Amino acid sequence: MKDKRLGVMVVDDDQSVRELLDTILKEKYTVMTVATGEVALQTLEKVEVNVVLLDLRLPDCEGMDILKTIKERYPDIEVVIISVVKDIEMVVRAMKLGAYHYITKDFDSEEVLALMEKLKEKVEEKRERDYLRGELEQLSGPGLIMGRSAVMQEIEETVRKIATLPTTVLLQGETGTGKKLMARHLHQVSHLNSRPFVTLDLSTVPENLMESTLFGHEKGAFTGAYKQSYGKFELADGGTLFLDEIGCVKYEIQSKLLRAIQDKEIERVGSTKTIKVDIRLIVATNVDLAEAVRKGEFREDLYYRINVVPIKLPPLRERMEDIPEFVRFFIDKHSKRFKKDVNKITDSAVEVLMNYNWPGNIRELENLIERLVAVADNNIVSQEDIPVEYYLFKKSEGDTHASLLENACNTFEKNFILKAMEHERWSRTKTANTLGIPISTLKYKFNRLSIYDILAQRKKLSRRSRKFSKS
Repeated sequence: MKDKRLGVMVVDDDQSVRELLDTILKEKYTVMTVATGEVALQTLEKVEVNVVLLDLRLPDCEGMDILKTIKERYPDIEVVIISVVKDIEMVVRAMKLGAYHYITKDFDSEEVLALMEKLKEKVEEKRERDYLRGELEQLSGPGLIMGRSAVMQEIEETVRKIATLPTTVLLQGETGTGKKLMARHLHQVSHLNSRPFVTLDLSTVPENLMESTLFGHEKGAFTGAYKQSYGKFELADGGTLFLDEIGCVKYEIQSKLLRAIQDKEIERVGSTKTIKVDIRLIVATNVDLAEAVRKGEFREDLYYRINVVPIKLPPLRERMEDIPEFVRFFIDKHSKRFKKDVNKITDSAVEVLMNYNWPGNIRELENLIERLVAVADNNIVSQEDIPVEYYLFKKSEGDTHASLLENACNTFEKNFILKAMEHERWSRTKTANTLGIPISTLKYKFNRLSIYDILAQRKKLSRRSRKFSKS
């Protein structure tokens, strides 16, 4: 987790106490001081605070009342009581209300700093727990949608074969193709599904913190290393470690990463002690690692070490038959999330989505569906709801702007005719009259716009429905 400065608020009407605590703490912590309980509560509404040093005797209210209010509104804030004398009865009462500790005003700086160090560790441990809890919640959510396309069926077969093996997996594919979801799926179906699943997006880690993030560090190993910290390898021990965007790792770190994978042991930064780790490794990248090896940007030995079972996830444009399943899943997901009753998408809207090229892949599709569900006024997503940019794109280099306009016009005309047909209960004669065209022209448009195929599919579904209702 990212190391953040602890936010400390001193609440005391004695200016000398406020100034002394500010002097002691400001080098390591973000300190703010206030003189009254009212100002303290107002400040907590605006500023992130982790620890409150609270005087029990304030000019505008009782410190115990402020303690109670803080713990009710902000249960994660740790409160340390400070007072002139140590009253055992008062200490017990404060602890029952949720205070972490109690100190008198004759404190010395070392005592305060030691206490703050313990509180800092407690806060960071909670952040780590919350992070891991979030990972578990995502892990226990809906599984990966494999889809029915032939390429995904082949991938599913590969996953089935390696599920119970500790072998390293390399996930490749464009951004947004679902590499992280696939990593979670691999963990879920493996023999390690009850063990830790730890993820790290290497592209988000600063270069100077990469080694510490991966392998941990000892207290004092570098400036800012105030305590011992576990790296991702240790956190994942006994389970699965997913390293995303491995192509971002600098060449200098790659040798240490290779040793950790190959020897199953690490050394924390600032230590010579070897620590054994047993993990199942999954890595992912949208970079052509073979090309990076040829350019000397990626170690060849590391490449072969992680390229044990390669799985290449196809872009969405190469598995268009899976789009309807994704759409239904995302509509259901975001409808529940927004507490809405959106539960249907029209065939014409799906057709528009099937004709789009999806440069952003599954991620772009989900973002669009999330937007459509968020702004929907009823329970149906229709073609008219889809933004115009999803009609205007080049499928290939040979496409022209004229053909794009023609495609958009044809799509609009087809769906306009289908809406008119639906309004006239699928009567062709009535539809032609409503549109103000001869029946022969309507039939010509049916042929040109492939409407006959849609009507045949509708009739087939209607027969199935009647057969089902009778049974």
